[in-house]
Amino acid sequence: MSAVQISHQVWDRAWQMVEDRKPAADMLFVYAVRTTGIYCRPSCPSRRPLRASVEFFATSELAERAGYRACKRCAPGQAHPQGHMLTHACDYIERNIDSTIKLDRLGKIVGLSAFHTQRLFRRYLGISPRQYQQARRMESFRKNLLTNDSVTTAMYESGFASSSRLYESANEHLGMTPTEYRAGGKNVAIRYTITDSPLGKMLVAATALGICLVAFGSLESELEDELASRFPASTSSRDEDGLGSAVKQILAQMTEHPVALELPLDVRATAFQRRVWEALQQIPRGQTRTYSQIAQEIGRPTAVRAVARACATNPVAVVVPCHRVIGSDGTLTGYRWGVERKKKLLELEHA
Repeated sequence: MSAVQISHQVWDRAWQMVEDRKPAADMLFVYAVRTTGIYCRPSCPSRRPLRASVEFFATSELAERAGYRACKRCAPGQAHPQGHMLTHACDYIERNIDSTIKLDRLGKIVGLSAFHTQRLFRRYLGISPRQYQQARRMESFRKNLLTNDSVTTAMYESGFASSSRLYESANEHLGMTPTEYRAGGKNVAIRYTITDSPLGKMLVAATALGICLVAFGSLESELEDELASRFPASTSSRDEDGLGSAVKQILAQMTEHPVALELPLDVRATAFQRRVWEALQQIPRGQTRTYSQIAQEIGRPTAVRAVARACATNPVAVVVPCHRVIGSDGTLTGYRWGVERKKKLLELEHA
């Protein structure tokens, strides 16, 4: 295939993204209209021009050098206004981490209604403002556990109003008890894997109770050092086959909205980590899904075998509830810890 043919294929795909108003394409290129002298984002809501009148540029700067001016409707030469609002809202949450923040109050901060503020977070970060605040509180709690003399002091300094609120999510987000976490994971066995993610290399570490660390970095050695420094008294082992395949099945479906790419890394990381936990625990207690249903839900309808393999290699029992996945005919099929245990777990949950 010649270079000209390849170039035509690339621009044909770019034009299809423009016609579909794909938000993800906003980070890839801009398009300019010769008849109007204006350039736009691919997602611009304006009326589409004729294909013959359009040319593409990798950046806004290149379009302006060619003599085009920015569209006033989609403002391709500026940061997304939604990104500015999200950064402002997240900064306010961070500064008021120990307070109950009403949606209407947060809306006034960014100039939106409570409904549109909730939708802003859901659309661009994939979580609600309340979930974002809870995630930041838990991150603060982790840090305070290592610097305070007691769990109670760390709890109050992190914005938790009561121990019941804290312990509701402690095991889920710490993977161990607060006391064990404070002791550097003493007598705790940790398995971990490292994979690529939208935020670079990502380490996911788990205990028998749940996920204890999700960390991002540019080097695997950097992430392994962080795991060792976070839990110096634990025993850790790399488990690509066990933890790795299940995590990759989930992360393969996770992408970031283009607006999120303009946000500070700590905001993106907090939202991304929260979505990881949500995905790991998406099947409601007392309910089951078939392998094909799970494949449909993650957007991979033909990956039934891959889903079954991910469930079979899951090392984190109960917390990552693969026991809730059954065969298409209703049979319990296999389970890493035995079909009888699977049956018992389902009976307990239905009760």
